[in-house]
Amino acid sequence: MSSPERVKVVVIGAGQAGLSVAYYLRRFELVADEDFVMLDRAPGPGGAWQHRWSSLRLGTAHRVNDLPGMSDLGLSFDTADRTLPAKEVVADYYGRYEEHFDLRVRRPMNVRSVENDGVDLRVHYEDLTPQPIEEQKARGLFRRRRSFEEPGPPPPPRYEITSQFLVNATGTWGSPFVPYYPGMADFAGRHVHTSDYTSAEDFRDKHVVVVGGGTSAIGFMLELEPVAAGLTWVSRRPIDWLDRQELDLEGASAAVAIQDEAARSGRALPSIVSGTGVPKSRRIAAGIERGLLAARPMFDRIEADRVVWDGPDGGMARADVIIWATGFRPELRHLAPLKLREKAGGVQVGQGAAWNDPRIFLAGYGPQASTIGASRAGRMIARQIMAMI
Repeated sequence: MSSPERVKVVVIGAGQAGLSVAYYLRRFELVADEDFVMLDRAPGPGGAWQHRWSSLRLGTAHRVNDLPGMSDLGLSFDTADRTLPAKEVVADYYGRYEEHFDLRVRRPMNVRSVENDGVDLRVHYEDLTPQPIEEQKARGLFRRRRSFEEPGPPPPPRYEITSQFLVNATGTWGSPFVPYYPGMADFAGRHVHTSDYTSAEDFRDKHVVVVGGGTSAIGFMLELEPVAAGLTWVSRRPIDWLDRQELDLEGASAAVAIQDEAARSGRALPSIVSGTGVPKSRRIAAGIERGLLAARPMFDRIEADRVVWDGPDGGMARADVIIWATGFRPELRHLAPLKLREKAGGVQVGQGAAWNDPRIFLAGYGPQASTIGASRAGRMIARQIMAMI
């Protein structure tokens, strides 16, 4: 067996955080595919944005800040076409960014695990590119199922690469979170997470319960209002409405400080919106005024066709669909062999570096989760890596 490829740095993920790190590695004159390698599981550029629903526009979502060096291409999200789906705009800009800075992102590559290899790290990954049948046969990957002798899916080709340092920039989209409530398995309707949402039209004439207190839940309520037969909004905590249209610097700084403190202590990360509140855009304010955006407390249990509140006030709401806009968790399963996770539920991270393993950097984790935070983290992480190479 030939020796695995070896580079100085492996970057996992080509969203805002991964691209930011790669940009600064290039500024330090490291060469893609020679000094560092970028592995991305998605089929194309755009990070998690490429998976979001088509009706989402840049003007209705969290602000997308420009990546470092994007102005060199004459691009800015501030002047992007807001009539187009955000997923298309971001994918286009990120794709042009990758090409301009010669980042040579390898995709679709799924990282299965990262383990110690002496002083180095060994990354195990697989190529998710669909393989033609003839090529499968030539490579010995073709196999048949026991029943009906039909072609079965071949295992994807697997590879290894070793590196001195690893930058994990996998974000959260691949790790959706749905809290447990009694009766979930007995529900006769559909459970849909934010990551599965594609169009409001899918829920026409349905009774829908939306769970969550963030901007995604609010966006779903506004989109579903014209099409759903019934619409109920519930939140696990009271909504902190802000009397302004955008999040100010003070509010953003406070949220970053909360995230940073949790990351440094190794605790599970709190949601961003729990530390910032929700600004009232004109659209949101109008929804509040007409009574649409009035969240009920969280229900106690789920039955076959409804959600139920117990207690003296009680009550129920019919449900054909429950949309869980309950957020995501950092996607770190592939790092499990390195034993980075603390008993408190998180990874201890400061200045983008894992405290118990100086070879590991987590870009876009905790206080770096926003687009502006990711850009700053890219420079900080690249500088630390270059100081140790």
